Amino acid sequence: MTLLKNVGEKINKNQTEMFMSLSDLISIPSVVSDASGDKPFGEKVHEAFKYMLDMAEKEGFGVYNADNYGGHIDFDGTDEGIVGVIGHLDVVPEGDGWDFDPYGGEITDGYICGRGATDDKGPVIASFYAMKALKECGYKPKRTIRLILGLDEETNWDGMEYYLSHVHSVPDMGFTPDGDFPAIHGEMGIIVFDIVKKFDSFGEKGLELSSVKGGTAANSVADFARAVLYDSSGAGYDKIKQKVAEFRDKRDCKINCKGAGKSFEITTRGVSAHGAKPQQGKNAISIMMEFLGQLNFANESINDFINFYNKCIGYDFHGERIGCGFEDEPSGKLIFNVGMIEADRKTAQLTINVRYPVTFNDKQIYEGIMAVLDGYDLGIVKGKHQEPIYVPDDDPLVITLVDIYRRYTGDGRKPLVIGGGTYARAVKNTIAFGAQFPGDPDLMHQKNEKISVENMMKLTKIYAEAIYRLSELD
Repeated sequence: MTLLKNVGEKINKNQTEMFMSLSDLISIPSVVSDASGDKPFGEKVHEAFKYMLDMAEKEGFGVYNADNYGGHIDFDGTDEGIVGVIGHLDVVPEGDGWDFDPYGGEITDGYICGRGATDDKGPVIASFYAMKALKECGYKPKRTIRLILGLDEETNWDGMEYYLSHVHSVPDMGFTPDGDFPAIHGEMGIIVFDIVKKFDSFGEKGLELSSVKGGTAANSVADFARAVLYDSSGAGYDKIKQKVAEFRDKRDCKINCKGAGKSFEITTRGVSAHGAKPQQGKNAISIMMEFLGQLNFANESINDFINFYNKCIGYDFHGERIGCGFEDEPSGKLIFNVGMIEADRKTAQLTINVRYPVTFNDKQIYEGIMAVLDGYDLGIVKGKHQEPIYVPDDDPLVITLVDIYRRYTGDGRKPLVIGGGTYARAVKNTIAFGAQFPGDPDLMHQKNEKISVENMMKLTKIYAEAIYRLSELD
């Protein structure tokens, strides 16, 4: 197609300018912070937002600012309808261990380096320069092309909610450049809830469980847990220390015990991972509960709770042992993660993160779990819920985007359903489309985040064709 050929040449011509724009944007440490005046997500997020709006205005695009909570850049169409490209400008904190300045925006050795290069500043810049190239080549879109700029995707999505409630119209189809290729056409439902237990009071002497605490977030695999025990007889420490040593050798895990008088603590260490992929980590809570199951506490209701955990949860990633082991053809198996535990002598609370298949609903999940919990005198306190999204793989939106990806890469793999969540959940008939290419290292949220010059150019051309074809789609 002559137009797309010309657009590709224009993208090549704009390469240096595009890379400098990305470098400038990376240099702004746009981590969400406390509100400052009329800047609800802090000074630096606002600075990144203003950078994009100012650049768009200079190129002759229309812009909209929803009170600094979010906004968009419009390439006006001739007919009704809007194609949305939904990105975000906030980034996660940089963390430690970088080999280069995380906010340096260096362009070196064939890479553009820094926090946000892949998530999501690089893809946003690629989308913008795709629009710019189409405009410079004289293209008149049928549907308006709208690049939506989210500002708190890495935190609470309050900005996106505010923006969508204030904008006059929303896209009728589109994609978010914040996932994986070839495309993500489904995102599993997500529920967060607590399993709670009230312990019976007791007055007998013996081994007591004073407290257990582990994990920091529902959507992360716990990498640390700590239990404090008390032995009123003062005779149990040496035996438990020996049990810890034997357990450590047998399970090849990180567990330690130290004591003073009648009190002592046990700590376990695991490997953190995202709650959508718990099999990639080692849950320190599960390690702890397995060990505690080898002890005999004076309070039988505590023993019952520990037994419940080891029998009905343990190291099961799919909820099969707790009554919610559902699966379907698009999604595969349900994903079950214990993110946190907090217990004392009176109560225990497990914070659970479940990602359920797209053809199921939260009621089915809770009913399955409650059927098991009722046998252990346990209850549920419901928390957050995000419904699943799913666009069939024979939908024109999915067909079009996957076809574009295959033409540029020769890769024939099928679109994906994931356990994570993207801005595709915010707007109907929207799916995630890139920017992660299969086989490339996933550096999102990691140290040394960077994007190759080659991939940046390929992304821009893929997105140019995507917004062109979706704008023209009948």
